[in-house]
Amino acid sequence: MPPWRKGREVKKQHGATGIDALPDGILEHILGLLPAEEAVRTCVLARRWRHLWKTAAALRIICTDGEFLGPMDKLREFMEHLLLGRGGAPVELCELRLGDLGNVLIDEDVVSRVDHWFRHAVGCNAQILRLLLCPGSYLQLNDSPVVSNHLTRLELCSVEVKGSFLNFSGCPNLEHLEFFSCELLSESTALISFQSLKHLSIMTCGLSLNMGLESRVRISAPNLVSLVMDECLGSTPIFESMSSLLEASIKMMDSGDQCELWDANYWDCSCESCDSYGNTPGGCNNGVLLQGLSKAKSLLLISEPTTYIFKRDMRWCPMFSNLKNLWLNDYWCVPDDFNMLACILEHSPILEKLTLQLFSEGPEHKVEFEGHLSPTERSTAISEYLNKIEVKCEAVDERIVKVLRFLHVL
Repeated sequence: MPPWRKGREVKKQHGATGIDALPDGILEHILGLLPAEEAVRTCVLARRWRHLWKTAAALRIICTDGEFLGPMDKLREFMEHLLLGRGGAPVELCELRLGDLGNVLIDEDVVSRVDHWFRHAVGCNAQILRLLLCPGSYLQLNDSPVVSNHLTRLELCSVEVKGSFLNFSGCPNLEHLEFFSCELLSESTALISFQSLKHLSIMTCGLSLNMGLESRVRISAPNLVSLVMDECLGSTPIFESMSSLLEASIKMMDSGDQCELWDANYWDCSCESCDSYGNTPGGCNNGVLLQGLSKAKSLLLISEPTTYIFKRDMRWCPMFSNLKNLWLNDYWCVPDDFNMLACILEHSPILEKLTLQLFSEGPEHKVEFEGHLSPTERSTAISEYLNKIEVKCEAVDERIVKVLRFLHVL
């Protein structure tokens, strides 16, 4: 519990019973679990409740179809009175959930105020801050940096942020950052630095430099423990070394890094897109993704066939010296010589578990089974700790059999 709220625990009504016997601090926590408009309505219950909503532990603003604050004009009026009534009272959590599939945020008056509401929550020392807009809204936030010693978790959905906003050096305690369906535009020569982050999620986002969509953003997050990157549109960012990384889930779908030759041999293709480094600031022969992920203990690496990032990175394959769990899809099992699969296994000396998602998109799979590597025929280059392989597929056809034969799975 924050220090500023501890002192409120002892204040309670003498002789009261039921919920009224609880200290103010507990009631403020309970009010914080309610949508903001319901918390405000409690002011009519009794004299003691008249002002409790003003210091509720959390603010949950929900403006979606069918909710009390659904009409935009009602939301606008409510927020003006809410913020005025609360003043600068501290808040532990603030959630702004605006719009849904049937109610896209297009009201110009509301749009112009959202950034103010967001900054107000930062100024109220929010520890957890969520700004979740309907996918497709793409509200552009002011590019001034977020500055808070209290913020530990930030979640953004369907917003456009650029420039200095991506500089979180003013948030030394920020550990959890999520971007979903956002547009992230970095400065032309900037390195995006997340020094305090431990958990980073970038899903269905466009990430680019001002130099253009083909340029690569560099990301430094040396204290990152977990990373999720799913459907990163445009050019894949370059991750610098993450020595604290424990797990990462990377899904290269709908990427801008597509091979020019759709029917190419993935390992040997030498088309311009596969062999060039793009406009990579400070690019070198360390690849784009795998070098930064090389300290992880658990990796999920999934790609569609024509995306070349993993294939290119494997030409300078790092040693995955801590890797124990690995999940791959069929991208790693073509062509039939299984060069990429063999290479990553040979560079994972303590691997214990391998999961192969073959020719099945998931998350549900019609066929799932486990097999064991032959103790006599297995390659000596593969980890001695890897004894069991899990396979997920639609059917056990000739393609699956080829993979199992190559690995000498019984």
